[in-house]
Amino acid sequence: MPTDLTQLSANELLNLYKRKAASPVEVSKAVLSHIETLQPYFNVYRAVDPDNALAQAKASEARWHKGKPQGLLDGVPVGFKDLLHVQGFPTRKGSLATTDKPQTEDSPAAARLRESGAILLGKTQTAEFGWKGLTETKLAGVTPNAWDRQHASGGSSGGAAVAAALGLGPLQVGTDGGGSIRQPAAVNGVYGFKPTYGRAAGFPAAHNGTLFHIGPLTRTVTDAALLLNVIAAPDVRDWTSLPSDGRDWTDKLNNGIKGLRIAYSRTLGYLTVDPEIQTLVDKAVSELAKLGAIIENVDPGFENPAPILDALAAERAIRLRRDIGDAGLALLDPAIQASIEKAEKHTLAEVVEAHERRAALGATLRRFHQRYDLLVTPVTSKPVPALGTAPEAPFLSPFNLTQQPAASVPIGFDSHGLPVALHIVGAQFNDALVLRASRACETAHPFATRPFDSAATKTPA
Repeated sequence: MPTDLTQLSANELLNLYKRKAASPVEVSKAVLSHIETLQPYFNVYRAVDPDNALAQAKASEARWHKGKPQGLLDGVPVGFKDLLHVQGFPTRKGSLATTDKPQTEDSPAAARLRESGAILLGKTQTAEFGWKGLTETKLAGVTPNAWDRQHASGGSSGGAAVAAALGLGPLQVGTDGGGSIRQPAAVNGVYGFKPTYGRAAGFPAAHNGTLFHIGPLTRTVTDAALLLNVIAAPDVRDWTSLPSDGRDWTDKLNNGIKGLRIAYSRTLGYLTVDPEIQTLVDKAVSELAKLGAIIENVDPGFENPAPILDALAAERAIRLRRDIGDAGLALLDPAIQASIEKAEKHTLAEVVEAHERRAALGATLRRFHQRYDLLVTPVTSKPVPALGTAPEAPFLSPFNLTQQPAASVPIGFDSHGLPVALHIVGAQFNDALVLRASRACETAHPFATRPFDSAATKTPA
């Protein structure tokens, strides 16, 4: 049996369970011990319930002993971003404006995972209400980067990304309303996948509505596909959720990318990128060509959609104010307060126009993907910043507007030893092709594992 169960993928753990070479109890104890050791230094989890997790693990162990696992992920530890409800845990959303009352029902993702027999570990730290790309809040403190604790972990799924990187649960569920899975995945060196909108059902409805995607952060592409096999399901509480087609998302992962038509846009036509990041992304794209893809340097042909997002922020601001009231608003980060005040100044006519422009952008990308199977870009435009500053990832939010599947794929490290990633975008509903291309990248250059042997000897952040 491997000496460090925390460093194994979900796929490897399931294979051990099948061979009775390890048990869910052994794995859960190892992960919980690892969380206890590293939590003071990385502040990854908002809440963990070890007793409940071990009770789940014992039940799973009994099922595996009988050769009758409950579901696809029976006995695999999972963490949930603290924007998602998990029964028995409060949903604090990184904010003093929330209650510590435990939730009485699971979100759809948590429900599907509980049904599959997964071990629900607890809640990972998030930016306040998922508003910023930085997991640093008045409620929860700072969650630093997995590779260098003097640098930012990004957000808003920063806790989930750091947990995945450090082996604090092989499967992590995050959310992405403008890059919140992909940006922290990129700066922490893990795989982050934003499925097509509605692929994983959500409830309650998000403040940013149909920009909000739910998806995996993992250390391998196969693990992300395994997690998607469980959470890619409709739920009656979410009328926008997509029907399940019974697909196995791990199927054909290893079919490669030979013959695929891939558009490479270095800037989307309006951005600037740090030269070192650009060089690393150029190299990664050249590797795609070596794998048989047909690469064409081309921009997708749309203007910076930031004005659309700015106008739609009015809807998010109004929903948030409604939910927390003026008393709650007074407890928010001043930067978020200012952002809400600015957003609410948009007129109804401007919001309606933003929706029309969003529809036009979606049509533009649908036409674009009639010619190209995939679009690739950088994820970040600048190196990972120090604590207190959000990493810049301006390539991501357009594809929340268009609801397309997209992934952040680790491709190496800059001269400061901090991760860099490639952004892979597919046509709406073609999640399988994004996963396949991601797996091709991983096969060519396996993702690095975070060495943390000395992590817990440094002064806590």
